[in-house]
Amino acid sequence: MCKPLRIGHLYPELLNLYADKGNIQVLVHRCQWRGLTTEVTPVYGTDTYHLQNFDLVLLGGGSDREQELVAQTLYPRRQEWQSAISDGLPLLAICGGYQLLGEFYQLADGHKVPGLGILDMQTVVSQPRLIGNIGIDSPWAGRIVGFENHGGRTTHHHNPLGQVLHGHGNNGIDGQEGVHFQNVIGTYIHGPLLPKNPQLADFILQTALDYAGGNLILPPLPDNLEKAAQQAFMERRLR
Repeated sequence: MCKPLRIGHLYPELLNLYADKGNIQVLVHRCQWRGLTTEVTPVYGTDTYHLQNFDLVLLGGGSDREQELVAQTLYPRRQEWQSAISDGLPLLAICGGYQLLGEFYQLADGHKVPGLGILDMQTVVSQPRLIGNIGIDSPWAGRIVGFENHGGRTTHHHNPLGQVLHGHGNNGIDGQEGVHFQNVIGTYIHGPLLPKNPQLADFILQTALDYAGGNLILPPLPDNLEKAAQQAFMERRLR
């Protein structure tokens, strides 16, 4: 692949509550280690952007206030987003960004923040917050571990990213975590997500390369330390 992989990092000044810049760094470095180049474009609230200029987009997590500000910017462009996702645009959405993919995000006072409507999904704030370490088993990316901290209870009618092995997941009830819809991955796992889960990072990168028409299969990387850390986490949590 001669041309750079184009990554759009949307609203980093608002949606970076859980060190989501770390996810960008992982994607960039895993490309560099394989001799691939990337072009990362931060998109701020007042910037003009076109989704067709990206091979992969990241929406991070933020507080309710920041999330509502982003929603006001996204909602008028929902048809453009829906069209881009239908065309196969890869998207990684974390926590607050994940919630914005649905029909609405209902705050504790009953106010509904409208989402992009990409997913048949709703999120309603409730108590107590779902906080703690989490491990899931994903049919696409194997074992995924990390941290969750969300008041929202999310329900949807799509494939989850994975089944909960330890922790709460989407709503603490149905045993599911995140979503995998077309080339969209949404999840409550952060801290950031990708440094702990290189197999998921590569799954996302491969999807983006395919979308970009790179005709390239990513060669494996050792990832010995990451795999050992995952195993230690699950052994401690599932005893």
